[in-house]
Amino acid sequence: MADPRGHRIFAAAYDRLTRSAERNFLGAHRAWLAARATGRVLDLGAGTGANFPHLRAHAEIIAAEPDPYMLERGRQRARTAGRTVTFLPDTAESLSLETASVDAVLATLVLCTVEDPARALAEIRRVLRPGGSLLFLEHVRLEHSLWGRVQDAVTPLWRTLFAGCHPNRDTVTAIRQAGFDIVELEGYPWGPLPGPLFVRGEARQTPDGGRGGLSP
Repeated sequence: MADPRGHRIFAAAYDRLTRSAERNFLGAHRAWLAARATGRVLDLGAGTGANFPHLRAHAEIIAAEPDPYMLERGRQRARTAGRTVTFLPDTAESLSLETASVDAVLATLVLCTVEDPARALAEIRRVLRPGGSLLFLEHVRLEHSLWGRVQDAVTPLWRTLFAGCHPNRDTVTAIRQAGFDIVELEGYPWGPLPGPLFVRGEARQTPDGGRGGLSP
């Protein structure tokens, strides 16, 4: 979501690039998160619409996606899946939704791409109704001293090649610092890399807006 002009080539290639990962890993996690997303659901950074087929049949889906090429592919996915989706060309940092207007926010592989994670998370808090959930699947900075530095080193090139993605963000800490209580959190390795590269979880607003939640 870093470049409002969009990423034509990346959008065209995205589903093919992730096909194997969706089949072997990502799809199951999307299904787990989507099963917990009830009522009015905001699919943040919806991309090509990979979450749509997993969401409950009676969920009201709002998809925020500022990349026009991703947005068009998301519209096609919604038609193919037979889902009614309201599309918004919004960035995560500036949502056009009313305060306390959604029951759940679904963030899958998107908080790595936003320009300002703190502002994006503040917007998520704003649009969530009391008791609403942030359901997330993100890749994060490895805690390993060497491999974490490798992620830092490759981030500038990685951002350019992969539509603004930052592979070295400590997203779990950012969620807590934004005033969420992480009520469920799991970490997952990827290949031979040490430690969890992906995290999946559910977070809710803490009453005082301060830090809270489980330790990773």
